[in-house]
Amino acid sequence: MIVVKRKPLEEILSYIEGHDKILLLGCQECPYGCATAGEDEVKKLVEEIKNKMKNLGKFIEISEKTLIRLCELQYVKGINDFKNEFEAVVTLSCGVGINLIADVYPEIEVYPGVNTLFMGAKLRKGIYVEKCRACGDCIVGYTAGLCPITRCPKNMLNGPCGGSKNGVCEVRKGLPCVWDQIIRRLKKRGKLEKLMEIWEAKDWRSFYGEGIRELREVESWK
Repeated sequence: MIVVKRKPLEEILSYIEGHDKILLLGCQECPYGCATAGEDEVKKLVEEIKNKMKNLGKFIEISEKTLIRLCELQYVKGINDFKNEFEAVVTLSCGVGINLIADVYPEIEVYPGVNTLFMGAKLRKGIYVEKCRACGDCIVGYTAGLCPITRCPKNMLNGPCGGSKNGVCEVRKGLPCVWDQIIRRLKKRGKLEKLMEIWEAKDWRSFYGEGIRELREVESWK
């Protein structure tokens, strides 16, 4: 799940200053799971904006809509029939949705209502833990399913670094050293030889890209 967190109300208000008609757009996918972009959250933000504006002696017309997904073109086009009824959009989707809407409707001002934080696992309601950095070169097949890129503050590929003590990271106190966990897990499985190979410095182009990236599915994947 892509984990997001709603921006402060004051920042959202700064975006829409000068606009009389806006659309507040929710998303039923990842942000919905974080309780930030469902219909209830959209209505709550609408009320917060209206109350703030009322206190300032201002009036703003707010339309609201929650789409299935804002990262897919077919659903983003759902606002096409009434796109002329508002001047700007505040979206509670992740950064992918924000960019897609801005591409499809370049004439409309699009603003983020949330900050996109990380890709994480939901442990229980309201608790999310980062598990993947989406680096484009997954190595967890060699590291017992544990990602050192995500879990190690130093992004160590050939760990441990030597600074950890009693299985705890030296950079972030209280954080378990992922390389200590990897070694213990592989040793228990009798597969410690997986760590004998020294990995070269990571090619981060698979993570940062060289400009915009694109994936086209081929028939054999389907």
